[in-house]
Amino acid sequence: MRWVLAVVFVAVLCGQVPASAAEAPQPLCTVADARIGELSGLVSDGSRLYAINDGGSKVQVFVLGRDCKVQKVLTDRTDPFDVEDLARTSDGRLWLSDTGDNQKGRLTVALLEMNPQGKVTLHRLTYPDGQHDTEALIMDKAGTPYLITKDVLGEARVYRPAGPLASPGPTNLEQVGTVKIATTDTQGGPVGSIGSVLVTGGASMPDGSAVALRTYTDAYVYAAPDGDVLAALQRNPVRIPLPGEKQGEAIAFDPDGTLLSGSEGVGQPLRAVRGAAALAAQSGAPAEGSTGTGASSGPAGDGAGLPFLPAAGVTLAVVGIGWFGFSRLRRRSRR
Repeated sequence: MRWVLAVVFVAVLCGQVPASAAEAPQPLCTVADARIGELSGLVSDGSRLYAINDGGSKVQVFVLGRDCKVQKVLTDRTDPFDVEDLARTSDGRLWLSDTGDNQKGRLTVALLEMNPQGKVTLHRLTYPDGQHDTEALIMDKAGTPYLITKDVLGEARVYRPAGPLASPGPTNLEQVGTVKIATTDTQGGPVGSIGSVLVTGGASMPDGSAVALRTYTDAYVYAAPDGDVLAALQRNPVRIPLPGEKQGEAIAFDPDGTLLSGSEGVGQPLRAVRGAAALAAQSGAPAEGSTGTGASSGPAGDGAGLPFLPAAGVTLAVVGIGWFGFSRLRRRSRR
């Protein structure tokens, strides 16, 4: 027991006490409406939920109560190519990420800006380095969009507009970083273990204090105390397993920091992990080796809701364990 206390003591000295494990996801409600059979994007304003399907032949945003029942549908005749994610800015505008490209064949992708009355403005975008399949969108406090690609090698690329969004555009994107996702043993998703590295959705806290990425199997929550998305993605995240989701692509934050997740398929639950943003705030140390804007983020957190201890902290912890073990052996030899 004393060597355990030694590890904790050393970790305290390093300022890196591991946060408590996150709660297991708890069912919030069930999405039973047949119109939402391919849930791909989700946001919350605290009292209502906004949801989109993957793809579609017209813009549709479903407004749900906390019981997952559809209260109304915001529609526009704009015909998207492959909508994948949804974000909401503080002024009430909804942003649909029409960025799916499984075949890597699109010359442009797009953001669809929907005002509170349901009118859509089209913003076409172009990548600087060829086509990418992108399913995650994060909006920062200033309304700057960040697109995070879905990469089978687990190193997602991060892009943002190189200038103000034009309508209809296109506006050039620039790559500003990468995020490395390690494989996990969390069960779920449609493609086996490779699904644990594929980024399928993104989210940000309404106040910008945390951001999240998800794969088919896990969520990664990053502290963003200054609202800087790139700096956040360079911190060590809290990993929150989301086991058993059939095809998990939707993720969102409630204003109180609860993390919400959902899967494609009629009759699938929305689930909640309370306190997720607070856990990230406790463990948001910069990732080892980060060097500022554009640097790769560190590897994903190791374990369910537990951050990495930095290398120096681990080294000191091992020294502490050894010292206590040696002291115990000396005392035993004297008896």
